Amino acid sequence: MKKAIFILLLTFAARSGFAQQIDKTITSEYVDHIIKTLSSDEMEGRATFSPGIEKAAAFIESEFGTIGLQPLKGENSFRQSFERDGKPLFNIAGMIPGKSKPEEYVVFSAHYDHLGILKPVNQDSIANGADDDASGTTAVIALAKYYKALNNNARTLIFVAFTAEEIGGFGSQYFSGKLNPDQVVAMFNIEMIGKESKFGKNAAFITGYDRSDFGKILQKNLEGSPFTFYPDPYPEQQLFYRSDNATLAALGVPAHTISTDQIDSDKLYHTVSDEYESLDTENILATIRAIARSAVSIIKGTDTPSRIPKKQ
Repeated sequence: MKKAIFILLLTFAARSGFAQQIDKTITSEYVDHIIKTLSSDEMEGRATFSPGIEKAAAFIESEFGTIGLQPLKGENSFRQSFERDGKPLFNIAGMIPGKSKPEEYVVFSAHYDHLGILKPVNQDSIANGADDDASGTTAVIALAKYYKALNNNARTLIFVAFTAEEIGGFGSQYFSGKLNPDQVVAMFNIEMIGKESKFGKNAAFITGYDRSDFGKILQKNLEGSPFTFYPDPYPEQQLFYRSDNATLAALGVPAHTISTDQIDSDKLYHTVSDEYESLDTENILATIRAIARSAVSIIKGTDTPSRIPKKQ
């Protein structure tokens, strides 16, 4: 009996210390700084091919450098450059090499592009894209900072901000073509976590929940916390194949999108009113911390999500 109590106390202490480390690294001040910068008017809505997206790319590169990430294999910088219709495009990607399973990859992603300048509404023409998807990009940067500080990942961690999602998902398509999908163990794609979900506080949903056991693994790792991951409540929206997880998912990777957006009633979606002031910053912080905690066994290499049937 005493031994059982001792083990329970050790488990509680370990979980408490783990949560404290997350809170210490992923702070509200840091998250606020990232999302305010990405959604500022200075970024001009981050439209693909615009000067604004160049500013956003430079900012993300700077953060990755400060964190201490490495460029992807075969790349000389954090810019993963390619062309579309003769025009230059670039994902921003960095990695933390795995300690014992370096050839197995876990991807954390979001898209950093948005719509740019729209028709003015009340003299405002900048589609800042604070929720869509500065919130997700902020999560990727904050998670990179956390895992680099932890520095005990068995598997290689890749952090990527995709370009051109809004005009066809070209950034994630290019990225997927540069990887062997059989080496990608899981993909955490993060899209629009800036507002409370339909399930209330401390909750998010996972697209394609029933296509692999990814969501069940995440929820197992959240045992003892107040946060819950739910299946996608909007199946009619077909969200699973509407974000940057789609290409790798089609190749068999357990690649899922995590979101809190109430997409069926979100009046700010793709409007000039999607600004920092409209966000629930506590919701963003709670979701990022939950993702950090829920990924632990996948990053350690002790859990491997089941594969998704390849899309023909």
